[in-house]
Amino acid sequence: MSITTEAEGRVYPAAAPYQVSREAIREFAVAVKAEHPAHHDVDAAAALGHRDLVAPPTFAVVVAQRAEAAVVADDEVGIDFSRVVHADERFTHHSPILAGDTLHAQATLDRIRVMGAGAMVTTKVEITTAEGEARSTVTSSLLVRAEEEDA
Repeated sequence: MSITTEAEGRVYPAAAPYQVSREAIREFAVAVKAEHPAHHDVDAAAALGHRDLVAPPTFAVVVAQRAEAAVVADDEVGIDFSRVVHADERFTHHSPILAGDTLHAQATLDRIRVMGAGAMVTTKVEITTAEGEARSTVTSSLLVRAEEEDA
């Protein structure tokens, strides 16, 4: 394994914009068993003051993972994705993600902590609307296991 700490702090180009659709929200809500009517019914969301369906809180991971892919693909970091275990995911929500939003996500390699021959790699993804309004910050940690010959 060749995880290096030199890339710590690197900011990656923003991922392609993600257009949030009603169907994406509904499908995600069903998958995570989020039954609140505001995830499924436009009128229920409107009754709460929203212009469209409200995504479940963990929907932000859909957008964040697209941005995190740049970190995993960065050969200078040295992540072998076949040796990755997802360790932690935290969400800080600034405002709800709504159907109709065009979201931009930018990943930062926040921290690399070498632990023996393995490493804990933490990314932070800022998710904003096309207008620059903050929606969510997603912090994710991956444990990159050492290969047997490195252990």
